[in-house]
Amino acid sequence: MAVNPRRSVLYMPGSNARALEKARSLDADVLILDLEDAVSPAQKALAREQVLAAVMAGGYGRRELVVRVNGFDTEWGRKDIEAFATASIAALCLPKVESAAEIHAVVQVLKQAGARADLKLWAMAETPRGILAVNEIAGAHERMDAIVLGTSDLAKDLRVPHTPQRLGMLTSLGLCVLAARANGIDVFDGVHLDLDDENGLTLACEQGVELGFDGKTLIHPKQIAITNRLFSPSVEALARAEKIQVAWQEATAEGKAVVLVDGRLVEALHVEEAVRLLAIAEQIAVT
Repeated sequence: MAVNPRRSVLYMPGSNARALEKARSLDADVLILDLEDAVSPAQKALAREQVLAAVMAGGYGRRELVVRVNGFDTEWGRKDIEAFATASIAALCLPKVESAAEIHAVVQVLKQAGARADLKLWAMAETPRGILAVNEIAGAHERMDAIVLGTSDLAKDLRVPHTPQRLGMLTSLGLCVLAARANGIDVFDGVHLDLDDENGLTLACEQGVELGFDGKTLIHPKQIAITNRLFSPSVEALARAEKIQVAWQEATAEGKAVVLVDGRLVEALHVEEAVRLLAIAEQIAVT
């Protein structure tokens, strides 16, 4: 099983050349090179040129590169999409997606621009309409690869406070995880805004893991280490996964239909998850 760890997903402003250079040495699994929120209108064209030049120059190693374009309905959106249609990136991240029709519109632009067949799309769920349509968005097209929570905008629109428990957003978070799992794609939690609040970031990561997120979006490199640690499979989880895999292989070889590990029944679904965890741990170990 080939699995790419996507624990830490770091936004980097496309208008900041120094940040684009520094990103080449950071320990984030994914870099979102941002042309949208982090860039002022006056710098949109410059940011597009700088990000494209940085991608073409390479040097990002194992890090998965994603470009967050401007909204399709803005004056920059279509040009952003066309500029990166054939670039050496993993995906385009689309902001404030609210319908499957928006995904189809972007797919048409990519087709006209001669986009690579393996270029994926990430859709941001950051409005009430987007949350309510997230399942159809997640399954809109084979290019869809991930849902990204935009919890800052979402909290504003829902009129709920940012609390450690995020009670006002739990329904939205859960719906996004359900949609991602139903459509076989990944899902990433929103950002933690307080850069000096390590305890808060730890709690947010722990909650994200419990809710089923694959990783967390970040706004600063200082948040990477905590996020990578907490979204990595634990020592205990890996030990049990190894036991499950070995026991299942032995039982299969002996023609047994029932497997017990530490007194607990193991089925094929447990083996699938065990194999996934071990594959993630193997990839983390070689990075």
